[in-house]
Amino acid sequence: MARRRGLSADEKALWSRVASTAVPLHPRRSDAAPLPDTLISTPQVKPLPPAASRPDLMPLDDFRIGARPLKSASTRIELSSHPAQSVREHPLRMDHKTHRRMNQGKLAPEARIDLHGMTLSVAQPNLIRFVMNAHTSGLRLVLVITGKGREGGPDAPLPVRPGALRHNVPLWLHMAPLAPLVLQVRPAHRRHGGEGAYYVYLRR
Repeated sequence: MARRRGLSADEKALWSRVASTAVPLHPRRSDAAPLPDTLISTPQVKPLPPAASRPDLMPLDDFRIGARPLKSASTRIELSSHPAQSVREHPLRMDHKTHRRMNQGKLAPEARIDLHGMTLSVAQPNLIRFVMNAHTSGLRLVLVITGKGREGGPDAPLPVRPGALRHNVPLWLHMAPLAPLVLQVRPAHRRHGGEGAYYVYLRR
């Protein structure tokens, strides 16, 4: 068997230079040289906020089969109060006996205006002109016809707001320039149009 040849002085010097540039496989070993800082990179990880503070996350319980149903946006539409009810809630300013006779339909309106079918932009100036002329003429009780408008029932897929005129006429009557002229507004008796019309009792 041939005898192994040892390394020469030049070969040993070359090997020492190569070994000095090698990176150890186990840098944690005490006998291993530390790695240069340029070779170590520690990523900066930003912690996520807790799920309770993130409104875009839904709890896992909401996704489990058999758990509570998923939350969905409500389709409920909040409507303002019924126009006739809103008018009745206004405080009584006129004489009680006259008010009772008016509600019973025993007082005949001295003039009337029919706004049914008009747009809001057309109806408001007509109403203002009518009420101001009636007040100037010394009239006390006038009738404003708005029509009942559509109204959703219990079987309707979504609530339907009653007619725009039916809602807005009482508001207009309690706003300038008509508010100083109007003493009382009430839904009309059925013989004068019922809830599709309003009694307007004017000041002297």
